[in-house]
Amino acid sequence: MTATAAETHVEGEKSRNVSPGPILLLGAPGVGKGTQAKELMARWGIPQISTGDLLRFHRDHGTPLGQQAKEIMAAGKLVPDELVNRMVAERLKHPDTAGGYILDGFPRTLNQAEWLDSHLAPDEEALPVIAVSIRVGYTELLRRITGRRICPVCGTIYNIYLQPPRDDEKCDLDGTPLVRRSDDSEEVFRERMRTYEAQTAPVVEHYRAQGRFEEVNGDQPVEKVAADVIAAVARLRS
Repeated sequence: MTATAAETHVEGEKSRNVSPGPILLLGAPGVGKGTQAKELMARWGIPQISTGDLLRFHRDHGTPLGQQAKEIMAAGKLVPDELVNRMVAERLKHPDTAGGYILDGFPRTLNQAEWLDSHLAPDEEALPVIAVSIRVGYTELLRRITGRRICPVCGTIYNIYLQPPRDDEKCDLDGTPLVRRSDDSEEVFRERMRTYEAQTAPVVEHYRAQGRFEEVNGDQPVEKVAADVIAAVARLRS
């Protein structure tokens, strides 16, 4: 075992004894936050809390919060922070969050980050939120997004640059011509990046200023990124 491998092994063992608490995973579209969230869930047995999932749950179950959100979305407006905050507050009451949780898509703005800090502060046993950002270069992200192709029959996902099908833009499993989602265009990606950077920069600085932020290189194999994210969580909790 090399020195680097040995250090990684030691950090991995230490991380098993860490109380993860609330973890915010940050990263631009295409960095692989969903994949890494699953790794953290498996490591510590903690839930992932997605504001998109919360909105759909409340809307589909006709809760009072869901009714409010549905009316707002039907009018073509963004769901305000105050309503999203209330959904998150309700979710954090569930017992499965006691040992920690992974935040996905929240806090997305500085106002949400400040609200979350103040919401957790009264609980003396609650750990503060820590943030880990997954960084991937713009060109690589563009290839991940614009190269994505999907089989409309079986749902298999390919990438013409990184994981191409054997036959030109046809599914390896059933030969169906692959399709590209409309939002996988370069124009849409650029706009999503601009929005992400504008919203997230203040959130990053908020956590960085308090010593609760680390960044890892996402342009590595999935297993290595996962090890780096876990090690970053362990350091931030030490």
